[in-house]
Amino acid sequence: MSAQVAPEVHLADLIAALGGDLIGEAQTRISRIAPLDEADGQTISFLANPRYQAQLAQTNAACVIVAPAFAEAAAKRGEKGGEKGGERGGAVIVTPDPYLYFARLTQWWAARSRPLGAARIHPSAVVDPSARLGAGVDVGPLAVIEAEAEIGDGARIGAHCVIAQGARIGAGTRLAARVTVGFGCELGQRCIVHSGVVIGADGFGFAPNFKSEQPGWEKIEQLGNVRIGNDVEIGANTCIDRGALADTVLEDGVKLDNLIQIAHNVQIGRHTAIAGCAAIAGSTKIGAFCTIGGAANVVGHLVLADHVHVSAATLISRSISQPGQYSGVYPFEDNASWEKNAATLRQLHSLRTRLRDLEKKNT
Repeated sequence: MSAQVAPEVHLADLIAALGGDLIGEAQTRISRIAPLDEADGQTISFLANPRYQAQLAQTNAACVIVAPAFAEAAAKRGEKGGEKGGERGGAVIVTPDPYLYFARLTQWWAARSRPLGAARIHPSAVVDPSARLGAGVDVGPLAVIEAEAEIGDGARIGAHCVIAQGARIGAGTRLAARVTVGFGCELGQRCIVHSGVVIGADGFGFAPNFKSEQPGWEKIEQLGNVRIGNDVEIGANTCIDRGALADTVLEDGVKLDNLIQIAHNVQIGRHTAIAGCAAIAGSTKIGAFCTIGGAANVVGHLVLADHVHVSAATLISRSISQPGQYSGVYPFEDNASWEKNAATLRQLHSLRTRLRDLEKKNT
């Protein structure tokens, strides 16, 4: 994680905005956020994972965010080494969940270091006269907003975005450059959509037609839309297909990483998070508060219960009715060993049959 630099702030300002119990000098100046092992005398850092406790003793951070269990150790850091040469270590912010505090700190920091410019409609943007734009909407260069589209108050539409006919963008939603929102699709309020996302492409629907004089695949027109709730974040180059008949639905608080495929008619429950390169096949229903690891795949027409957690690179090929952690990753090894084990796996069915025959003979 690289350091984040912004104009200097005092810990008093930070505490006033985010809370927490401060041990140390409220006027301590902070100019950057960085990991424990990269911190200097004007850095704020955090300890969320106990595995990094050793770094806490050596860090040169001016302030460290910790849980109550580590408050004393954080206050004494630097006594036996480091640049502080025997002085007490510096300020500490004590909070029940340091990682959550860090997340909120990054939001507060970004608002100060990357302020949004004044809203405007760029002269090169194309906005249909029938489109409805709320107060304070920002439209970037070469963006296109088609007929009957609706853009809520304070939304920001990045350069080269396309908001197709009848699409709706909620208040406060931010679209980075080159986002496409297909006709009739809807995004809720305060969403963040990163570059290259396509919302509302056609789902993969074709009927086989190989008995006619002109054999091939007959396209099934995708007549549904995509409906996305509030506070959803969608990573770069992710694709969310429109429904075939009913809609594809992402409920409030869903978080999608980069390069994810969400097929037609998928439904994803609130506050579910999916890591990069995962693929969810058509008509699958995923519950609330689930997590799906990177490169995992879920085949079509399945139902996953709430609080299901799928490990990275796992293939889910049947429905899951109980919460829990599910994994299907065969551990990697050197290729020669893998080939031997793969050959053995191919024989498992016949070995089972032979074992059953032996058991019958012995009974």
